Amino acid sequence: MRDPDGLIARAGVRGDPDRDQHFLVDDRVLDRLPTYVAEIDADASHILEIGGGTGALTDRLLALGDADEGDRVTVVERDRDLAAFLRREFADEIDAGRLTVIEGDALEVDLPDFTASVSNLPYGVSSEITFRLLPEKRPLVLMFQQEFAERMVAEPDTPEYGRLSVSTQHYADAELVESIPKEAFSPPPAVQSAVVRLVPRDPEYEVDDEAFFLRFVKALFTQRRKTIRNAIRNTAHISGLEEPDAVVEATDEEVLRKRAGAMAPEEFAALARLAADVSDLHDGQ
Repeated sequence: MRDPDGLIARAGVRGDPDRDQHFLVDDRVLDRLPTYVAEIDADASHILEIGGGTGALTDRLLALGDADEGDRVTVVERDRDLAAFLRREFADEIDAGRLTVIEGDALEVDLPDFTASVSNLPYGVSSEITFRLLPEKRPLVLMFQQEFAERMVAEPDTPEYGRLSVSTQHYADAELVESIPKEAFSPPPAVQSAVVRLVPRDPEYEVDDEAFFLRFVKALFTQRRKTIRNAIRNTAHISGLEEPDAVVEATDEEVLRKRAGAMAPEEFAALARLAADVSDLHDGQ
């Protein structure tokens, strides 16, 4: 395997916290990341990596696949110099058709039809990238700030539980598989990191309008200290409800007395279906 520090030296770069660049340099962590895909027997024939950096993880992802079977990796890197370095460093793998380097912003480029993603995400846009990947319904192993990761996997009635928890778990089973110390990166970030494994599955509840469901959850959590009764009434400008009072009238008193942090995802789904049935919708922002 390529040495992470050697890759940084050959690239002639240093991580830049101001540009959200923290290179993962701990060999043990780098070696473990691909195993979180292998453990669930996920299809590794086309791995997508967001934020390739100097290629330390890219190298290990290439080793995860079977060259004889045509397994390959696509890496997206927004930094022009780093993308050019990856093309030089991995020229043989690119020539063999095993690696594709896409230079550009992961929120804007066309993503390939990947089978799984393993990525050390840029933390500043980790949420936006994650919610671009989740609807693809592929296994994901992603690095986040520890606090963000804990919110993704949180259960109802815990301090960490919120909109992020419900939205994430709508798409996948979420598991925090490893916490990563600051020292595993160069330069060390200000906070500890964590790896979350996301295994896609259909929710155990029905959602007629997914966009409205997610918007409705967002709206109610903006008033998480209020009862559901008040949150419905106060957030119609976000949820898009034309008749929030009609929704309140149609909702069980037991639900109205709850707060968003105590509502399980299936309860949000049932309430969203009811709200859509009894109130006209407009395009909430």
